[in-house]
Amino acid sequence: MSSGRASRRVAWRAWIAVPVALCAVIVVVAACAGADTESVGNKIPGGTLTIYSSVPLHGASSVSGQAVVNGERIALQGAGRIGRYRIVLRVLDDSSPQAGEWDPGQATLNARQATQDRTTIGYLGDLDSGASAISIPLLNRVGIAQISPTSTAVGLTEDAPGAYPGEPQKYYPTGVRSFARVVPNDSVQAAAMLSLQRSVGCAKTFVLEDGEVDGEDTATTFELTARSSRLRVVAVQMFDPKASDYSSLAASVAQTGANCVLISALTENNAVLLTRQLAAALPHALIFGFQGMAESTYADPAQGGIPIALDPRVLLTAASPDASADPAAARTLVSTYARRYGQPQPDAIFGFEAMSLMLSAVRRATDDGRSQARRSNVVAAILTTRKRHSVLGTYSIDGNGDTTLSRFGVYRVVDGQLTLWKVIEV
Repeated sequence: MSSGRASRRVAWRAWIAVPVALCAVIVVVAACAGADTESVGNKIPGGTLTIYSSVPLHGASSVSGQAVVNGERIALQGAGRIGRYRIVLRVLDDSSPQAGEWDPGQATLNARQATQDRTTIGYLGDLDSGASAISIPLLNRVGIAQISPTSTAVGLTEDAPGAYPGEPQKYYPTGVRSFARVVPNDSVQAAAMLSLQRSVGCAKTFVLEDGEVDGEDTATTFELTARSSRLRVVAVQMFDPKASDYSSLAASVAQTGANCVLISALTENNAVLLTRQLAAALPHALIFGFQGMAESTYADPAQGGIPIALDPRVLLTAASPDASADPAAARTLVSTYARRYGQPQPDAIFGFEAMSLMLSAVRRATDDGRSQARRSNVVAAILTTRKRHSVLGTYSIDGNGDTTLSRFGVYRVVDGQLTLWKVIEV
């Protein structure tokens, strides 16, 4: 299936059926109906535990994917062993060079590779909610613990405003949760964006979304959240992420009298071109974006980002460390990252914490490597995380797999650089 279709929602919804079909052929991995987890690899043999990481390494979002992996590697430094176990990180690319973005087929192959490896103890990913919607059921069938650094779609974890029929139950065929995330979900992000827009004088907002799972989910959740406030959402409209020109669309948005435009999209889905043409058609409007656009390939013209002249008109939200975070730990992470890899993208810290949480769960589940490693024990350790002190702050993971963190940063673009302006507590 091509990932270059105008509507990626068609692609991921088609591919989400793949895990069910695969049950008939991957008999060496799991039996679909009520398999005994001990018989499908719950107990990890030998002395090696493998943690897989699945991120996009092609396209505009590859800067965030690589930043997440870099953060994971820093977290793993010094933790190459837990007692009798050697910890190995294997990085997989869930994008394709041809599409230049995450690909449903590749996300499936990555999850399958992890399920077929008897040493797999955990899976970090995916970055995009659409990819997570594909990988969660596959991993869940064999009880592999999964932590996403950045997937925010509400329906992955709970039946709340913004979720779709059948969510989240359809992602957990065993009936047991196995997925968690260290980033707040879209209900929190939408509330932060609403607070931001009200604070800067938005009266009428037009929302454009790219048809991705994240784009559609966040736009829908924002619209539902805005209904309870005095902010008017003029419309929520999907745009073609492969179009070569948006001047007619921008003109139609301008005719609505909107003074703010919210783009709910991934950078690689033509977010830069859309921003430029919207800015030309609405010369006095502010333009907003969610976490998927908070990366250098959107902000920096040297990397194909928006022109510097548009910097004062653009505001982006991205999850931010809590006020309870240890500033010394954050400074150490940033300095270590900068020394090794250069200036970090905002998502780097979430890669670091996803790996840190996974390692903590493995330690607790194996009594610091002294007892037998079992996947089910690692899943339980993650989902019973309480008052964890981390670089993101002190948080817990609830029974759905959501973090209790609820802080978002607001980024301005200054001379092509993402610059934290303020934080919003939701």
